[in-house]
Amino acid sequence: MVSDVSFPRVNGVSTSIATFRQSLTELGHPSTLIAPDYAQAGAGTPDILRIRARAVPLDPEDRFMSGRAIRRLEARLREDAYDVVHVHTPFVAHYAGVALARRLGIPVVETYHTFFEEYFHHYAAFLPGWVTRRVARSMTVAQCRAVDALVVPSPQMLHKLRQYGVQTRAEVLPTGIDGRFRGGDGARFRAAHGIPVDRPVLVHISRVAHEKNIDFILQMLVYVVRVVPAALLIIAGEGPALAHLKALTQRLGLGPHVLFVGYLDRASTLLDCYCAGNAFVFASRTETQGLVLLEALALGTPVVSTAVMGTADVLKDAKGAIVVPEDEQAFANAVIRVLQEPELRAHLAALAPADASAWSAPAMATRLVDLYSSLRAGRPI
Repeated sequence: MVSDVSFPRVNGVSTSIATFRQSLTELGHPSTLIAPDYAQAGAGTPDILRIRARAVPLDPEDRFMSGRAIRRLEARLREDAYDVVHVHTPFVAHYAGVALARRLGIPVVETYHTFFEEYFHHYAAFLPGWVTRRVARSMTVAQCRAVDALVVPSPQMLHKLRQYGVQTRAEVLPTGIDGRFRGGDGARFRAAHGIPVDRPVLVHISRVAHEKNIDFILQMLVYVVRVVPAALLIIAGEGPALAHLKALTQRLGLGPHVLFVGYLDRASTLLDCYCAGNAFVFASRTETQGLVLLEALALGTPVVSTAVMGTADVLKDAKGAIVVPEDEQAFANAVIRVLQEPELRAHLAALAPADASAWSAPAMATRLVDLYSSLRAGRPI
């Protein structure tokens, strides 16, 4: 596997890679990950090859890997006789991964994790929207043509790619939920942050980026606090929109109602944060899947969310969620109901884990192995 991001850099792609790799290993299919060297990551391990990398301008969390350093791995990788290259991101990893696969004579798969048409304009605001959309679509089509197969996390994203003209064979294969993603102590999280046990709490967990539409969540919160004055929104994560969102919080007069807690440890405080919420709120327009929705449901936290792109697939049959339009008042009304109606909240919480159980990580990994095997054997999917 080759990726421009991985843990300790926290986002959905990192989570997806780690989840699939763990499940593949448990199924008897070990993998090696080529990923950037982060200062806090320390030395690489036999199954994670850390590549010299430099910070990305305007987004210091991310890294540009050295393509030359990746090329120098070819002899080592050839000796290990890999069966497939799986690319996860469209930057250095894409071009280096495709080149490696061709030189090694093995198939190359790429997961289309990010809806770039709705992503680029946030980071190239100096260009008209039609320009960034055209660039994103053109790059997407060219990159998809360069690989032997695509993994797409949702039917909605595959439909969009087909509209672009992408004809590459594809498998709709979302990231599953690891069975170990359970537990969590909401009371412990509240105590650690001085939040009263009876205070109404909303939780939003994601990369704090412009494309996540967190502005809308804050604007919706204005309507909530008019009816539920004690309401608190916890925003967990970091990212390039953090300063903007903190300033917007103050402009909207929401300072006492919003708590930014940064990145949380996936095995402990993240679980606690989900469980501390009376509801999980989400409104991203760009998700190819929406893993955080599954995580919230798995932990029994009711979800209030819009349903766009991949989130529509996650939520289409969910009984532990309320799906709402992207309308501030309508969204707020649903949130207020969950906060003010204990019976409704308990009903949603009881049903939520079953919604997530349909998205089993081992089952998804088994399907990924089938795809790899098909490519190795030259069979159609």
